Amino acid sequence: MAEKEEYQNPTPPPPVTETEQPPSTATAVKEPAVTSQTEEQPPAAPAVENRSLAAMMEKEASAPEKTKEDVVVAADSVEKVDEKEKQPPPVQPEEPKIPQTLISFKEESNVIADLSDSERKALQELKQLVQEALNSRHFTSPKEEEKEKRPPPSSDAPKTDGPSSESDKSTEIKPPQEQQAPAEVAPPPAEEEVSIWGVPLLKDDRTDVILLKFLRARDFKVRDAFVMIKNTIQWRKDFGIEALLNEDLGDDLEKVVFMHGFDRDGHPVCYNVYGEFQNKQLYAKTFSDEEKRMKFLRWRIQFLERSIRKLNFRPGGVSTIFQVNDLKNSPGPGKRELRIATKQALQLLQDNYPEFVAKQVFINVPWWYLAFHTMISPFMTQRTKSKFVFAGPSKSAETLFKYISPEHVPIQYGGLSVDYCDCNPEFTIDDPATEITVKPATKQNVEIIIYEKCTVVWEIRVVGWEVSYGAEFVPEAKDKYTIIIQKPTKLSPTDEPVVCHRFKVDELGKILLTVDNPTSKKKKLLYRFKVEPF
Repeated sequence: MAEKEEYQNPTPPPPVTETEQPPSTATAVKEPAVTSQTEEQPPAAPAVENRSLAAMMEKEASAPEKTKEDVVVAADSVEKVDEKEKQPPPVQPEEPKIPQTLISFKEESNVIADLSDSERKALQELKQLVQEALNSRHFTSPKEEEKEKRPPPSSDAPKTDGPSSESDKSTEIKPPQEQQAPAEVAPPPAEEEVSIWGVPLLKDDRTDVILLKFLRARDFKVRDAFVMIKNTIQWRKDFGIEALLNEDLGDDLEKVVFMHGFDRDGHPVCYNVYGEFQNKQLYAKTFSDEEKRMKFLRWRIQFLERSIRKLNFRPGGVSTIFQVNDLKNSPGPGKRELRIATKQALQLLQDNYPEFVAKQVFINVPWWYLAFHTMISPFMTQRTKSKFVFAGPSKSAETLFKYISPEHVPIQYGGLSVDYCDCNPEFTIDDPATEITVKPATKQNVEIIIYEKCTVVWEIRVVGWEVSYGAEFVPEAKDKYTIIIQKPTKLSPTDEPVVCHRFKVDELGKILLTVDNPTSKKKKLLYRFKVEPF
């Protein structure tokens, strides 16, 4: 049930401590540190456990329909029986290896060797259930199953019109035997092929990563995870996911939800900009009636499916997405149509896309949003709450930088990235930036040492500005004069967010960038440079 809450909105986790750097900095661009699996065969499950698919189907046929709570209770009781029969002590002591507060961002490993014994056992049992389901074509839709199970009506009809004498019956004994022979040869029907998110089940080790998502969403309860997989496969057929991938749903919402860059751990980052719905025309076009809300829902699922197909489902790969939710100018809870659409989307996401969120960061959060989540937080698990981070307008950029490097953060959110266009040909998302915290009422100097004749290109930004910025070239020779490149100028929040300079150097020396922060607040300074030799 943990995943059921993953897409819901919780309270903020404990604040993250921030570090400050000394005021004087020499430019040494540090390259970001770039950060098999022998599968142990789990012991054979005891006979009493009886988790086979056939047994499950027998039970379902004989017993009356159970509610969700009954299923959970039944699963718990089976586990208790198992624990009594297994004399060795339970494997539970291994679970506290991961602290509860770190579960969210330092994700659990998908490598088989890193799993606990109980987790490996649950994965093996789930794989067995899936294999049996594929063999028996259990994932086929109910309508198709009924068609397959219906006996052909024409097989018995010809016999009624024919002669009924004993001699005729005796001569017709062999043909039925000939018909039974092919039926015995054909029983092993072709194994059903089922894919989820572009990954065929049980064809390679990517299946382990997918099954672990469902197991973690159901607290490693094998039966519940299997039911969730079955329901997801059926929903994907009913919703027409494969056809939806190639459907043209327009580009009206490309500024509402978009992918941009990667976080510090390599997760792709998805931005959700709710303030775009302040545009009344766009809002009415998207949510005004049920048909339009359904189109929006299909567009959102299509966007998510296309993003998921780019993930790496190999053990040890990145198979989750970092979510950033911008609530600036968000329409708020009073918009009924948006509320209905959001509820529909959340229901589909939590039922059919388990464990795809590495982190949920909410920025530009208004006071009413925090108040709302404070009320509902007691109903959420610690695991779910630990995936959420909230930041008000003044802390949004600083919060993003804790998880995403500035060169990957879009300019509108305090970073240096210009959305992969030709607006800034000097630098790309691959050029690392340096971050410095400028203390209140202090000056910060940045030195770029020149060792050869060259052209130096740099860009600098102070988030929110309200500081003075200047640049000059200081020659190494003492008899030379300092050259003013940028006269110290006070920059306001409305000025150009990023300042870029290009300077040709004919002699050795250094370029000195100076930022004077007269305010009582800390400021985040970002800069990067490159040298182009003659």
